Amino acid sequence: MSNRGPGTATAGGRIVPPPSILGMSAPIILSFWMRSLFTFVDTAYAATLGDEAVAAVGLSLPLEFFMIACWVGVSTGLTSHLSRAMGARQGARIEQLLALTRRIVWCLVPAFLALAVAVWFGAVRMGLEEEVARMFAVYGAVLVGGSALTSFWSILPDSLVKAHQDTRTTMWAGIWSNIINVTLNTLFLFVFHWGVFGIALSTVLGRFGGLIYALRKAARHEAARKASWLDTNPALDPAPLRSIMSLAVPAALTYALMALESSLVNWLLSTQPEATSSIAAYGIYYRVLLFAAMPIIACSVATLPYVARRFGEGDIDSIRRGIRQVSLIAAVYCVVIVAPAIVLFGPALAHMLAESAVTADLTRGALLLAPLACLAFIPFQLYRPAFEGLHRGRPGLVVAIIRYLILTAPCGLLGMLGAGRLGIPALFGLLVGLIVASALTSGIFMIWYGRTLQEVERALRDDRIRSSREPDPAPAP
Repeated sequence: MSNRGPGTATAGGRIVPPPSILGMSAPIILSFWMRSLFTFVDTAYAATLGDEAVAAVGLSLPLEFFMIACWVGVSTGLTSHLSRAMGARQGARIEQLLALTRRIVWCLVPAFLALAVAVWFGAVRMGLEEEVARMFAVYGAVLVGGSALTSFWSILPDSLVKAHQDTRTTMWAGIWSNIINVTLNTLFLFVFHWGVFGIALSTVLGRFGGLIYALRKAARHEAARKASWLDTNPALDPAPLRSIMSLAVPAALTYALMALESSLVNWLLSTQPEATSSIAAYGIYYRVLLFAAMPIIACSVATLPYVARRFGEGDIDSIRRGIRQVSLIAAVYCVVIVAPAIVLFGPALAHMLAESAVTADLTRGALLLAPLACLAFIPFQLYRPAFEGLHRGRPGLVVAIIRYLILTAPCGLLGMLGAGRLGIPALFGLLVGLIVASALTSGIFMIWYGRTLQEVERALRDDRIRSSREPDPAPAP
């Protein structure tokens, strides 16, 4: 019997230890940065059309979060169970999971096409300025409807390559998508003069490019797996839908709650005297914050398989060291890279992306808060997948409910009231309130995670003691 541990791999006859969180994160960081540029590029190109276009792109954030919620939910469930099936050599179960996920996608596509129609006809009833409503109707409908035909189908190849431990394909899919997006944005906006329609369409077509690349790579991985004839276990999942949904629903609800926060922010800002400028400035701030947080988000993607593998090995010390290491490096990144970059390049970025002086001023002030928001975001982002790696999905959902349903509204409103008394723009007070809510929930996560690790460690130690006390089975006569 081989003594190779479950967390090792063989390359050229040599036993290779599994990669660290940082090693697994490196390709994903590049990939997520490129994917983040999708929406950041849209904002930059929209800025050439005026603040109304930037506001229209910003208003699409809740819709994007809703799409991401469904995508991440299904992807989380599929990737986790595909990885387990591959490790157990259960080829039939892999095909079962893929077939079920295709049916799930066929349900998501028409649902989001219907949402695109609702955006088209409902934008004028949102109480927005006429030009903002018109642009939002066009941009939101094209983005949601087109993405329904690309993003959800990408769940299948993306989950497959991750289950095969290939994070480079995810990186290159993002790079190709963004190259196509930038090229078509330039063509549609400055040659064909299609406005926000061209901006949304280029994003949709760019995602087609990434989808095609990922499909080809996933097909190669699957061909190699089937040709190896190693899938000797014929077991099937007795309840595959329940298996996927048990992980998908908490993950999806967490991201849906994020969309609720964006909707609340846009509504609060729409009540201010400079509503269009405030919404536009928040949209720019959020895109920049999301781009700056991409390394942290990428590390969180790598955290789930890292923790799950070592949990299976009973190596709690490695889990503790890995999470501590990645948290510390993320904090250093926020202080050493994000903060100086915002101070040095924030004003120029605000001037480039904002049309009016009011929007530019609001954007400059908002961007100065981005490093603090990024820092407060670290535990909230990293500990949720760590809990999932320990087979605990409830903590992430509970903390998200505390953050988005309990703390966001009062913290945001108190921040706006405080800003009003100090004579500063309400946007700044709102952002400070959101950062406070993020920091509070991050603290809850840290305390809860520490206690959970201790409980898991005690349970594993008790299991080992019981196993050592059990008598060896009597030899066969």
